[in-house]
Amino acid sequence: MIKIKKIPLRTCIVTKEKLPKQELIRVVRTPDLNVIVDLTGKANGRGAYLKKDLETINKAEKTKILDKHLEIEVKKEIYEELRKNIWKRWYYDVSFRICRRR
Repeated sequence: MIKIKKIPLRTCIVTKEKLPKQELIRVVRTPDLNVIVDLTGKANGRGAYLKKDLETINKAEKTKILDKHLEIEVKKEIYEELRKNIWKRWYYDVSFRICRRR
């Protein structure tokens, strides 16, 4: 009998989609009231998940949904860091595919 591994699902606070944790980025308000981007998914504090998509990040910034969910003002630098992480991931994926074709 083959045991199927359970994939943890989380909900994006912008799109309300349930997705595997690997397809989301976690933003955390730490106990000392700082806001950080948690790439490990293990930081202590109140967390919110966002889909790894530029449109989602832009919508979150425009509607200030992270501010509401984390109950603290999220600085513009956090949104820039989120965008940078998405671009890095996209660039890595494209580079990897190009290298595999050769």
